[in-house]
Amino acid sequence: MGNLFCKGKNYSRWKRRPMMSFIHNQASPTHIGIRTVEAENVCNFSTHSDLCISIATWNMNGQVSFEELADMVGSNREFELLAVGLQEAPKERKVATLLKEALHETHTMIGKVIMGSLQLYLFGPSNAKKSSITELKMDKQSIGGFGGIIGRKKGAVAIRINYKGIRIVFISCHLSAHASKVEERNCECRHISHSLFSKNWNPYSRPSHITIWLGDLNYRLQGIDTYPARNLINNDLHQRLHGKDQLLQEAGRGQIFNGFCEGTLTFKPTYKYNKGSSNYDTSYKVRVPAWTDRILFKIEDESDIEATLHSYESMDEINGSDHKPVKAHLCLRLIRQRRLPPIIENSNSIINSNNNNNNINQLSS
Repeated sequence: MGNLFCKGKNYSRWKRRPMMSFIHNQASPTHIGIRTVEAENVCNFSTHSDLCISIATWNMNGQVSFEELADMVGSNREFELLAVGLQEAPKERKVATLLKEALHETHTMIGKVIMGSLQLYLFGPSNAKKSSITELKMDKQSIGGFGGIIGRKKGAVAIRINYKGIRIVFISCHLSAHASKVEERNCECRHISHSLFSKNWNPYSRPSHITIWLGDLNYRLQGIDTYPARNLINNDLHQRLHGKDQLLQEAGRGQIFNGFCEGTLTFKPTYKYNKGSSNYDTSYKVRVPAWTDRILFKIEDESDIEATLHSYESMDEINGSDHKPVKAHLCLRLIRQRRLPPIIENSNSIINSNNNNNNINQLSS
């Protein structure tokens, strides 16, 4: 069944909604696609940053264990916020309980949004002041097909938060599968982008400082068969496959994610593995490996905030699914506008308007 939002009346309906898009979907001569950024491995937590965020995405293929969730979260807690996006996850109650148990010493859950097997959790420091959060909203958007019937929901879930004065939108998605469904995935991205938080959209509200988009985007490798691809991967030459990646190709055409950033894909493709191992698919389908699982981010105005990516990696040691989890560590710093020093009034001196203007111009330069 095709994507219901790419054609006909449904397409027209969402296209007329208020333009609150998280992605730029119009090709133009100035589009830049996805910008690849190198990870700076050293993070001086809470020294040179206002906020550090750990982000994880994992298609769980319906399986869960405390050990693997704890491994995914990790023991290094040099972050304030943790966003965990899960696809094909088991029942929310079980997953939430295990995540809380893994994090109980340092972090507490501050937000979650669930749409069947598509789940997004947000954790913050247990000792954080309540005044740190001045906005917290959730939304969800399903996309067409029978995903909800078979328990493998497609679409996106999102959390918008103002934390310590930094406005962030987290979007976790699960898009349509199969290599041939490129246009469907593009359309789903645009539909999700235009639909989330649009019901109560306030045209006067301030935009987010940063949008973080994660999930099983399901973009595949284009124009290469499975055995040549696996040969490159086995010889640690998988970076030669970047040019075959559909997500980078479509962004480069200006279709999706214009202006977003992503860390370099130094890790191996994260799909499809034999469950319980780190061996690629040996079923009769022998699928072409692909970087289906991604974490992207976009700064709305680079004069307001700086973002430094400190890591972007897959977790190859976790074997419970046919996907490998992907994690990123991102630190943000607000750029404070330089304030002009006050003009000191002196009753014994007379400053004419020309001198006053000159002083202000010198201070502003």
